[in-house]
Amino acid sequence: MSVINILLLFTLLLTVALIAVTVVALRYIQRQRRFLSLLSQTLASQKNQHIALNFPSTPKLFEPLLQVLQQLQQQVPFSIEHDKLTGLANRVGCKRYLKCRLPLQKGLLVLVDIQRFRFVNNLFGFAFGDLLLQDLAKRIETLTPTPDFVARMNGDEFLMFYQDELSDESLQAIKLHLQRIFEIEQTPISVKMQLGVLNLKLHNADMSLMLRRLDLALKKAKQCKKSMAHYQQDDDMVQYRELLIINSLPKALKQEQMYLLYQAKLNLHSGDCQQVEALIRWQHPSLGSLSPVEFIPLAEHSGMIDLVSYWVLDTVLAQQAAWLAQGFEVKVAVNLSTSDLDNPQLAEEINAKLKHYNVPAASLVIEITESVLMEDLERTISRLQALRRIGVKLAIDDFGTGHSSLAYLRFLPVDEVKIDKAFLEDFDSDNRSKQLIKSSIELAKNLGFEVTVEGVESKSVLEQLKSFGVDTIQGDYYAKPLEPEAFQAQFIAFNQQASH
Repeated sequence: MSVINILLLFTLLLTVALIAVTVVALRYIQRQRRFLSLLSQTLASQKNQHIALNFPSTPKLFEPLLQVLQQLQQQVPFSIEHDKLTGLANRVGCKRYLKCRLPLQKGLLVLVDIQRFRFVNNLFGFAFGDLLLQDLAKRIETLTPTPDFVARMNGDEFLMFYQDELSDESLQAIKLHLQRIFEIEQTPISVKMQLGVLNLKLHNADMSLMLRRLDLALKKAKQCKKSMAHYQQDDDMVQYRELLIINSLPKALKQEQMYLLYQAKLNLHSGDCQQVEALIRWQHPSLGSLSPVEFIPLAEHSGMIDLVSYWVLDTVLAQQAAWLAQGFEVKVAVNLSTSDLDNPQLAEEINAKLKHYNVPAASLVIEITESVLMEDLERTISRLQALRRIGVKLAIDDFGTGHSSLAYLRFLPVDEVKIDKAFLEDFDSDNRSKQLIKSSIELAKNLGFEVTVEGVESKSVLEQLKSFGVDTIQGDYYAKPLEPEAFQAQFIAFNQQASH
């Protein structure tokens, strides 16, 4: 073979080798590029979530880089504008988003809430509840029409912003779509949604005020037990009044704006008065006379009901101590709230107050609403037994309105039931009303309870109730609520009259 041929062959082999090396190098570079692209996409998709970076295979060249990224991801704090659970914007992110788009003069803000979500957590556990919230977040993001912005505000509340206005029909369709049955860990879950809606064309304002108005709309839906409610202009006035009442409450107790009236009860067997109920009233300096129907629920919701309850107990026991010093003995009934029964030291605290004022325990009657008694029967029985051990008398208030199971009533360690005045509606003209209250009285008597009927306003009703076997009646026909001095005079007169 000639030298030329040898050189040609060598050149050919060298070219083939170079091509092979080039192909291998290009494939290597492409693999690195593909991995870098996949890494970039993964980091972008997980920027709002702390999820481990896992890949089917990692080129050796990038293993140190991946380890460093994993460490950095764990060290870098989660964005303060995003919700860790769902990856959506949180309240902070929502405020920033809305602030950047002010003034918002059209469209809708919609606040979505899961009804009774805490029962899902209580029944299935918090991990299960978290999965439900994640699924709901995904469902919201895929709605039609798609929201222009979505945020998880807190707990089970999600905000949606639509740049264009939607009809009520469209909003109802969205609600129905969101509450379709969820499949969580192979378990079907059915939940109901409630919507609060703010029309930005009608009620736009600064960001904080818009969010507060949106909260008011959802609150209205909850209070009215509706699936959806729109914010209306006067809703602000309702909230301002409620906030004023709540903020004024501690001062009202200190400045004696609150006071007690006492309403005598007639014992139908003896014809005299042996017991009275203490009724709280509030003379507000700017709002005027406030009913406990309005301010007691607000005190409960704001966590200040214990201030009211202790004030009532102290005021009643101080008044009884003063009456006892004058030789004037009467049992006084006071109402306790739901949160009072949550206190495991309730009996000890009441017993300490009784000893402090030197008032016999039998002179105090504790009235508890029937619906409260049934919320946690085991806890209720334990609390009531503790109260009975210190000698306090117990009564079920608003009997017949709590929808309790009759099978449980026989286990309650109480002395008296008070049948609600609602049973007396149309009492004179409707025979069914008479039969209903007669049956309720017979039931309570057969269970061993003394029976009091509230709201008696006429002699004919009193006589009929007496024939039904009622022990005690309370109402304006016999005695109206009075201040302590007036009640004392009335009490003496009633009992002197009964003795003749």
